[in-house]
Amino acid sequence: MSVEKQRLKDKNWLNWGPYVSNRQWGNVREDYSPNGDAWRFANHDNAESYAYRWGEEGIAGISDTKQLFCFALSFWNKNDERIKERFFGLSNPQGNHGEDIKELFYYLDNTPTHSYMKMVYKYPINKFPYEDLVAENARRSKKEPEYEIIDTGIFDKDEYFDIFIEYCKGNIDDILVKVTVCNRSNQDAPIVVMPTGWFRNNWKWGYNEYKGQLEDSHDGCITINHDSVPLKKFYSKNKNTQRVFCENETNNPKLYGCPEVENAYYKDGINDFVVHQKDTINPEKKGSKGSFIVEANVKAGGCEIFEFRLAPSELDDAFYDFENIFNARISEANEFYEEIQQDVCNEDEKNVQRQAFAGLLWNKQFYHYNVGKWLKGDPNHEAPRDFNNYVRNTEWEHLHNKDIISMPDKWEYPWYATWDLAFHCVPYAIIDGDFAKNQLLLLTKEWYMHPNGQMPAYEWNLSDVNPPVHAWSCFRVFKIDEKANGKPDLLFLEKVFQKLLLNFTWWVNRKDKNGKNIFGGGFLGLDNIGAFDRNMELKDGEHLEQADGTSWMAMYALNMMRIAMELAQYYQVYEDMAIKFFEHYLYIAEAMENMGEDKEGLWNEEDGFFYDVLQLGNGESVTLRLRSIVGLIPLFAVEIIDHHLLDKMPNFKARMDWVLKNKPELANLVSHWDEEGSGRKHLMSILRKTRLKKVLTRMVDEKEFLSSYGIRAMSKVYEENPFVFTVHGNKNIVYYTPAESDSRMFGGNSNWRGPIWFPINFLIVESLQRFHFYYGNSLKIEFPTGSGEQKNLDEVASNISNRLCSIFLKDESGQRAFNGGNYKFNYDPNFKDYITFFEYFHGDNGRGVGASHQTGWTATVAKLMKPRLA
Repeated sequence: MSVEKQRLKDKNWLNWGPYVSNRQWGNVREDYSPNGDAWRFANHDNAESYAYRWGEEGIAGISDTKQLFCFALSFWNKNDERIKERFFGLSNPQGNHGEDIKELFYYLDNTPTHSYMKMVYKYPINKFPYEDLVAENARRSKKEPEYEIIDTGIFDKDEYFDIFIEYCKGNIDDILVKVTVCNRSNQDAPIVVMPTGWFRNNWKWGYNEYKGQLEDSHDGCITINHDSVPLKKFYSKNKNTQRVFCENETNNPKLYGCPEVENAYYKDGINDFVVHQKDTINPEKKGSKGSFIVEANVKAGGCEIFEFRLAPSELDDAFYDFENIFNARISEANEFYEEIQQDVCNEDEKNVQRQAFAGLLWNKQFYHYNVGKWLKGDPNHEAPRDFNNYVRNTEWEHLHNKDIISMPDKWEYPWYATWDLAFHCVPYAIIDGDFAKNQLLLLTKEWYMHPNGQMPAYEWNLSDVNPPVHAWSCFRVFKIDEKANGKPDLLFLEKVFQKLLLNFTWWVNRKDKNGKNIFGGGFLGLDNIGAFDRNMELKDGEHLEQADGTSWMAMYALNMMRIAMELAQYYQVYEDMAIKFFEHYLYIAEAMENMGEDKEGLWNEEDGFFYDVLQLGNGESVTLRLRSIVGLIPLFAVEIIDHHLLDKMPNFKARMDWVLKNKPELANLVSHWDEEGSGRKHLMSILRKTRLKKVLTRMVDEKEFLSSYGIRAMSKVYEENPFVFTVHGNKNIVYYTPAESDSRMFGGNSNWRGPIWFPINFLIVESLQRFHFYYGNSLKIEFPTGSGEQKNLDEVASNISNRLCSIFLKDESGQRAFNGGNYKFNYDPNFKDYITFFEYFHGDNGRGVGASHQTGWTATVAKLMKPRLA
């Protein structure tokens, strides 16, 4: 067993990690404006002066699990008007496609216990183009691409620093930091490196007055004083450096015109001292925020190394064992990943997969949000909310989050999203099964889950409805974990099953409009997939019957049935629950087929595809014949049951036989249940063989869904012939849009009208593998459609998987598709092997779009690159 795996058995190794957000401003939980304008209340420009309520931000920041003490890196190139202590990006109103980070950095390595971490930040030597980025993006329309920092030309002459930031742990509470600054230009350039420690402000809100303090000790050392923080000394190897201090307090005079306070040294004190030579640091050399100021002139093409250490006690020489510890941790990280990647032969694949895991681990974050306190305000912090108008999350007063959670992207989406996290946990299970299981359990806790059984969606609207994929993720993680450890974690499965029962009941009671097992739910995470806003309140009893909502629920029922069957092998009581979900699945499948007398079902025989149906107030219905992934999601409602499993469940088998014998209308919905596949397997699927082939024929048609890089979110036929639908006198037109959205629906920073999305593609690949597990070579389809080549479904799944992986891997010419043809990114030796895992990808060329570090669900590529184990 590797050293890192052994460390995972001691959870104290997780006491410190990369838990600091990349962006705390512009979040709902920091919004104390009366009008709910989160983007403007705490923004990038006032962030340097504003003390946050619920969390902290920084560059490569680390903290303890309760975020009492934080550490991050700040830099200054002596040209900018402010130090670089946070990543810059545009707010949602500023960006022509919503919020968007405008920096270049890459997560290169990380281990599950964070015993070793590495990233690189590319910091311009010349003045950072803040104004240019804001102005040009404001000028551009929704029809134009985003204006990125690489487009400004600031990197054209290599006039930038590569700043490599590495952490390793000497022990549980002993953290070594190495910063390597490389000047990529042909001229010498100055750099100021400012490692900074500070305490999260817990003392100003009116609950306690205790405040930790940093204070000057001696050359190269700052003392850390806090009753609950085990770190006591902060060292710099560069002895002759300034040690400066201020307070993590809001600069009210600067931000709000309040009277000056004597001897007040605000949060922005170090910034103003360094950049503007102002007298804004504490001459007594103490405060709740402290930093070393280390200056260097980096030679052209050269590198300078800066070393720091956070230690639990006084050390005579804090750096005598520095290199030995770093070398050991790097070696142990390599050992850990060599074991993980032992079946991955291609070096490029290893590099991509390891960076996917690194990004996943770097995107852990301390997330704190007590909705009750946030709504009411604190004793010393008013919340002037206008409750007569819309205030977010008023029905979630019970919710109290204060945990380390996997974020989608710590800059673009620095808040958890329940359905995103379900996908995160699958690749997490490969490297840290316990963390994956604990994350899935966390969201079912009573202080997360609503008393009515709903899971919180995300902080912008906790009541939004996302696809119910939690049960799927729980069972996948359970099986991967069982394979890795050689035994099943039944306690985990049983715990999560009990809570999922509540959530399933919420879905049945709240999202089945007429009690007919046909589900709506709204946008279901797919944002602008439809012809109109699917969250829109329609008039006169009109409502949308959603093919995806209903299919997700059929999938949910099968997932719950399969979990119950697994538990029934050990506890017979779960056999009845398996029966219950089997029958529920059948009723959902029946409803999809026939929604009532004279009403069309969700299946359209003429097109061989599933569509949403709009139910009108007069009882008529209209099929929305828009071919999108909505019609592919029925593929996900598939389960294969081995006969030996049924032999252990006589009551389940007897009830199943009775239902299939006495309710032939339901029996017809269970594809070949009484016809055993190879190895005595039974198939449950909404799609019988004939319909399956029809749907797949469209899905693998390169003129429709099949791209060189995966499955598109919408058929390409709408590029030349857009879909048109008129409702309430409003004409809605839908074009195939392969990359950035041209709609402001849901903020405009997301697009489901053409691009390739990894989570959906991952489920497509897994579903095809399941179908093949039953059919084997007895079912082949033409792939691609029109090619004349016949392939079984496992071959189709492998081909789609390879297309997805090719987004990140070098092609024959050395290019990586996600780079969008950018020469520097593809061929420059200081760029070409660095990977960014975008939110989604251009449907025709694979270019990365949306959030650039959404390693969370895009990290499922790491699972695709690993030979199938579970």
